[in-house]
Amino acid sequence: MKKIDTEFSTRALADVLHRLGLSPDTPLKLAFSGGLDSCVLLHGLCRLRESVPWRIGALHVDHGLQPASADWARLAAQTCARLNVPCTVLAAHVVDIGAHGPEAAARRARYACLAHHIGPGELLLTAHHVDDQAETVLLQLLRGTGLRGLAAMPEMAAFSAGRMARPLLGFTRAQLAAYAEREKLHWIEDPSNSDPRFARNYLRHRVFPLLEERWPGAARQMARAAGMTAEAAELLDVLAESDRDACRAGDGSALSVTALRRLSPGRQRNLIRYWMRAQGFQAPAALHLAHILAQVAHAPRTRQAAIRWPEAEVCRYRDELVVLRPRTETDSAMSIPWNPTVPLNIPGVGRLCVVATQGDGLSRDRIGELPLTVGLRQGGEACRLPGRAHHHKLKKLLQEAGVPPWERSRLPLVYVDGELAAIGDRWVCEPYAARTGEAAWKLQLEFTR
Repeated sequence: MKKIDTEFSTRALADVLHRLGLSPDTPLKLAFSGGLDSCVLLHGLCRLRESVPWRIGALHVDHGLQPASADWARLAAQTCARLNVPCTVLAAHVVDIGAHGPEAAARRARYACLAHHIGPGELLLTAHHVDDQAETVLLQLLRGTGLRGLAAMPEMAAFSAGRMARPLLGFTRAQLAAYAEREKLHWIEDPSNSDPRFARNYLRHRVFPLLEERWPGAARQMARAAGMTAEAAELLDVLAESDRDACRAGDGSALSVTALRRLSPGRQRNLIRYWMRAQGFQAPAALHLAHILAQVAHAPRTRQAAIRWPEAEVCRYRDELVVLRPRTETDSAMSIPWNPTVPLNIPGVGRLCVVATQGDGLSRDRIGELPLTVGLRQGGEACRLPGRAHHHKLKKLLQEAGVPPWERSRLPLVYVDGELAAIGDRWVCEPYAARTGEAAWKLQLEFTR
């Protein structure tokens, strides 16, 4: 990370905001804990506002994990009021502490709260500094993370509907503390910040003092290394985007297995991680990635395979690889009455609706007043397509059309008075297929991804 100044000052803060491309037209919302770091950032911003009309607001998250958390929320609001900064106090719902640990669970809950209050064009500011960055780098290294994890926290990133910036990443905790002393600031001291049972506190109070004693400036050097690692990660993303374009298949969101095999193992791993992140998933863990690449390298005994974990499902069918969100189990025995003029939301499937047409779809005349119901495959269904003399098993039609297995079980079947009339938005069965010029309903299906 570039060293911006020998000390933190309002002039140095103004330089950072300018370098990040921010202007007074950008609404700034500070994640304000009331601790030293966020108090320094808030005070510095308010000093800048004396000469430049920055639009500043504050968001304080009350995690409810400490007996004094309500008092801290009140003190944070009072600090903001003294500086004439509007402050919104948010109540976080911290869950899954057992699975993630108190630090990670609180962080997830905090950012979930903040995300709801950052709109388009707005910027969330956090008060992370050099020492926070160094702690993140070391924690990620100890977890065996990849290059992107070692890049730690970026200065600027997309967040919710807006963006997030960390303007203090060039300053140390000591520099911020010196500013707070000079300006006689008051801040909240959270006693849990001294508890060495928490990983960050252990590094902060036990490990980094030893590192700094032996290697002065170790924290800043680690933060600098994170910046260089971030640049390398960006270059790998450029390579992955090029590889994705060369490996696109299906509707564009799938990857071709044949094309993937032409890449080296390292580029395959890089592409899979990028491809999943680009679709809103977390990059897979090493174990899951190894299973995915095994499906790419070797033809499965059947023409379909799936690698599942709680956050995602990567499926292969024939030559395509797709990533899906875990799906809600559907009730194959369900039968839902349907008025075609009203879109139907099918649990675990998606949305089924119709468009009025002529000569294409379900014949409105032949349906008449007969009742329509929607169900799912149970096995053994058959359909006689227009122009054909015989019925065909639905299983065979789906296989011949290359419908992926993960869609087959969710493809809604439309029945007219108990008789199969349409298979999703793919086929209409006789005698319900509209003839030329006949008023019809053309089915449209949108799967839940």
